[in-house]
Amino acid sequence: MASEEASLRALESLMTEFFHNCTTNERKREIEELLNNFAQQIGAWRFCLYFLSSTRNDYVMMYSLTVFENLINKMWLGVPSQDKMEIRSCLPKLLLAQHKTLPYFIRNKLCKVIVDIGRQDWPMFYHDFFTNILQLIQSPVTTPLGLIMLKTTSEELACPREDLSVARKEELRKLLLDQVQTVLGLLTGILESIWDKHSVTAATPPPSPTSGESGDLLSSLLQSPSAAKLLNQPIPILDTDSEYICSLALECLAHLFSWIPLSTSITPSLLTTIFHFARFGCDTRARKMSSVNGSSQNTGLGAERGRLGVLAMSCINELMSKNCVPMEFEEYLLRMFQQTFYLLQKITKENNAHTVKSRLEELDESYIEKFTDFLRLFVSVHLRRIESYSQFPVVEFLALLFKYTFHQPTHEGYFSCLDIWTLFLDYLTSKIKSRLADKEAVLNRYEDALVLLLTEVLNRIQFRYNQAQLEELDDETLDDDQQTEWQRYLRQSLEVVAKVMELLPTHAFSTLFPVLQDNLEVYLGLQQFVVTSGTDSLVTNQNVISGHRLNITAENDCRRLHCSLRDLSSLLQAVGRLAEYFIGDMFAARFNDALTVVERLVKVTLYGSQIKLYNIETAVPSVLKPDLIDVHAQSLAALQAYSHWLAQFYSEVHRQNPEQFISLVSTALEAITPLISSKVQEKLLLSACHLLVSLATTVRPVFLISIPAVQKVFNRITDTSAQRLPDKAQVLVCRALSNVLLLPWPNLPESEQQWAVRSTNHASLISALTRDYRQLKSSAILPQRKVQLEDTKVIIHQTLSVLEDIVESISGESTKSRQICYQSLQESVQVSLALFPAFIHQSDVTDEMLSFFLTLFQGLRVQMGVPFTEQIIQTFLNMFTREQLAESILHEGSTGCRVVEKFLKILQVVVQEPGQVFKPFLPSVISLCMEQVYPIIAERSSPDVKAELFELLFRVLHHNWRYFFKSSVLASVQRGVAEEQMENEAQFSAIMQAFGQSFLQPDIHLFKQNLFYLETLNTKQKLYHKKIFRTTMLFQFVNVLLQVLVHKSHDLLQEEIGIATYNMASVDFDGFYSAFLPEFLASCDGVDSNQKNVLGRNFKMDRDLPSFTQNVHRLVNDLRYYRLCNDSLPPGTVKL
Repeated sequence: MASEEASLRALESLMTEFFHNCTTNERKREIEELLNNFAQQIGAWRFCLYFLSSTRNDYVMMYSLTVFENLINKMWLGVPSQDKMEIRSCLPKLLLAQHKTLPYFIRNKLCKVIVDIGRQDWPMFYHDFFTNILQLIQSPVTTPLGLIMLKTTSEELACPREDLSVARKEELRKLLLDQVQTVLGLLTGILESIWDKHSVTAATPPPSPTSGESGDLLSSLLQSPSAAKLLNQPIPILDTDSEYICSLALECLAHLFSWIPLSTSITPSLLTTIFHFARFGCDTRARKMSSVNGSSQNTGLGAERGRLGVLAMSCINELMSKNCVPMEFEEYLLRMFQQTFYLLQKITKENNAHTVKSRLEELDESYIEKFTDFLRLFVSVHLRRIESYSQFPVVEFLALLFKYTFHQPTHEGYFSCLDIWTLFLDYLTSKIKSRLADKEAVLNRYEDALVLLLTEVLNRIQFRYNQAQLEELDDETLDDDQQTEWQRYLRQSLEVVAKVMELLPTHAFSTLFPVLQDNLEVYLGLQQFVVTSGTDSLVTNQNVISGHRLNITAENDCRRLHCSLRDLSSLLQAVGRLAEYFIGDMFAARFNDALTVVERLVKVTLYGSQIKLYNIETAVPSVLKPDLIDVHAQSLAALQAYSHWLAQFYSEVHRQNPEQFISLVSTALEAITPLISSKVQEKLLLSACHLLVSLATTVRPVFLISIPAVQKVFNRITDTSAQRLPDKAQVLVCRALSNVLLLPWPNLPESEQQWAVRSTNHASLISALTRDYRQLKSSAILPQRKVQLEDTKVIIHQTLSVLEDIVESISGESTKSRQICYQSLQESVQVSLALFPAFIHQSDVTDEMLSFFLTLFQGLRVQMGVPFTEQIIQTFLNMFTREQLAESILHEGSTGCRVVEKFLKILQVVVQEPGQVFKPFLPSVISLCMEQVYPIIAERSSPDVKAELFELLFRVLHHNWRYFFKSSVLASVQRGVAEEQMENEAQFSAIMQAFGQSFLQPDIHLFKQNLFYLETLNTKQKLYHKKIFRTTMLFQFVNVLLQVLVHKSHDLLQEEIGIATYNMASVDFDGFYSAFLPEFLASCDGVDSNQKNVLGRNFKMDRDLPSFTQNVHRLVNDLRYYRLCNDSLPPGTVKL
């Protein structure tokens, strides 16, 4: 024994040294290697067994158990059966002897090691594995240990990892399902007996004001007074051991429920028991008692009791999340809902001592989260099932949910509850759409609840009612969706408002509009407080302030004004969000409401622009100035939301009496024009620009061009001496002006469109905008100094961003609009082409130029005409030599790659063009791809350029199939099969080869994209059936796809790979089963011939998709399993 003793001492000192903070990484690596080598020795487990029984060192125990785990999971096949028997008998004995003294993490690890043995050997070689667990649970001394073993068994055997064959996985699940009824019975018994034992002895508390809780609602929920009485019993006070056992039993149940199907083995008594424990979470008294007793142990007890509630709710939610409910289980579900809503009523009950909110604040946060999850599952999965039960009071449930939502102690909790209401409103909307006959009845049933919800959500976004909470919200930091916490809060609230508006338009409008009116009165009344401050008429901060000051200085008044302005801003957003409910079929019915809104908005925007509130001095500039700017910007944005309504209004009235419409549009423009200035804050300037664009693009009134305000903007933009607007604003204003001239006027015949005049005006607009740019043509070709080059770059950037935007906005419009646009742009386009070679080494300029050309090709290629288009493509092909491509991709970083990507995108547009015009370019496009771009990027791991290149290759094949396969219909009819003649075979093979190579690379996005392209070519053009593919490539592709599955490198795409494999194999099933599969198995290394035969036999010759893909996944799983087993056999093992 001395050697074992000595080994143990050595191991203990090694472990202590390894975890000592002075040990170097180098020494740690040495120790690690030593330990790994020890573990690999045959018979090392005997030492480990001795170590486990003889040491108190946690590190040594953990190491010894890891050796066992490795032995069982990776080397078990090669362990002699005598040794296996010894291990199966020694480890459980060790567990039984020491489970009380071992640290919990060592005990749990030992349990897992024993369960791992069961996973391999039960029931054949380890027949008493499961009966031992049941016996442990039934013996009071070892109940906790049995429950830990049971939970570990459920985790490891019900959803095992892939180190088992598919047959064994199926066998284990079946074995476990046979035990479910017994196990659930045992767990029910444990929980019931602990509850009953403590209930009987629990001292009856004095009657409290809440004891009469079985109110009317409860009786209607539970349908039986006895059930209500049962749930009203006081909650027992458990000792620590009982609490521990209950928490283990509930954890077991939660895991079991995650995989067992809903069936009658989940009995009513089990459900009732779980609900008894769910009450622990909503009983604030549990916490109270622990704090009264004061000792730290008791405080822990209170927290533990709350945890029982959380665990019980986890069990309930596992059951709730199953969508497939057998008929016989529906009644159980109804009972579950009734009991949970009893809990919900308990949580939200008000009494003298508590408000609902303070009660919710006292509960465990995790419990509230679980409860909210339950409510979400109820509404999203089961509401449609339950609503039809007459005995289930849905309206009362909504009342409880309402209370629960609006008393949430945290913002996140409130957001989660708003999500539940959104689900409910979606459910209601789709129900009404599918049952138009009783629409009124359904709406009447829920009307009161919805109006209440709307009012409360609106109150929640207003500082007037909810200042304390709203001020906690962060309005600075952006989250992943690029919005602040405040913006998210507002957006989620407004979505609920909008959904209610869709269901109850008149109610929603009559609730919202008066609130908006109140705040507007305050805003419009500010004019009387604006005073002129004598000598302050100075230029400060580049803003000319005409000495206007807001004469509101008292702190309280400023605070009230701040709140009112914030609320007005939110309500304007709400009104804008609702614009879609006034148009289309609802236009006539809701015309007056919409007109009222639009008139108010026009008035407010004009008012803001006239008294220049955005430039006014205030007592608290850091707060009130942003508020005033925001209100002004939001009023413009809200008016913009009604542009579709204005367009519909225009089409209704343009013939009869358009005065009212003309007045609205003219006034809106008067509000916009003063804001189009580089002196106005950008937020406000951009809102004005967006509104101008919408009027020009969506509404398109014929008189727009003749309004003085619009002419003023024209002059401002074309005047070279005026200060240029910030980039974004400049682009928007130019888009608006261009659209005023280019877009056809609605409601007018072609003959009245005045194209000639508009064409001239457009040409002069573009000419003014591109004056500096066109002058570059002569100078840019000469070598430039650095300063000059920077100036040139600025001109190119400013001009091209405007032109690109103009072309993009016109690309979907009528031919006439695009013709005029191209006529105006023609000279600038030619200048761009002439400049391109001069800037080929400036990737930032090339990037912008190619963006512009890409937009031209997408929107105006017909207008550009064939000769010029050819000239452009030829110029690009000449410029992008192999050296230039390599320089761009390899040395210029992301900008260089973007340049090449845009060039490839332009070629994508070209090769998609129908007809024969651009076909002559195909050979040079393909050779550019395959001989110049592909060799540069093929070996790079970076995904840059690859996606665009493969999309181009796909477009070449998809839109130019006849370039490769010349098939005449007649020929195929005569031959009976379409054996087309093949052309350009070498290019086709090279492209397919590139696709095949891409499947060997780690980039999952490229893999998915390219697999989709091949599948599309097969669906549309029968790619897999073509002779060249079938005879030379088909099984190469199948082989690559199977290898990818075996290596698990692209596991997220398992399903797509399985389907593609089927589609390829189905072209030649006979060849697949007789030749490919045997060859594939023969070439597999790491498996012996017997295992290969088993794999072949298990792959049934099914020809339908579901069975075939199942066979593929079985083959892959078992192949990996056999390799794992074979790797773990000791060297020199003879297999018979």
